Amino acid sequence: MNPTMLRQLWSLIEKTQANLLLKLDDASLVQSLLQQFKQERTLNHEEIHILNDYLYNRLSLIRDLAQQRY
Repeated sequence: MNPTMLRQLWSLIEKTQANLLLKLDDASLVQSLLQQFKQERTLNHEEIHILNDYLYNRLSLIRDLAQQRY
């Protein structure tokens, strides 16, 4: 994953409502973020797989940050 893609992803996470990030289960949260990201940028199969893994590995961080904003 390149730095531009990472910045775009974290920008999207920051723009997403904190209550949504906190209330969805893991799979729904990852899918929601992936869908939103795909609306901003075209992704190939490999990028989707990489993003999916990245998001699952960062779920606790995403939720911690959302909790701080809530």
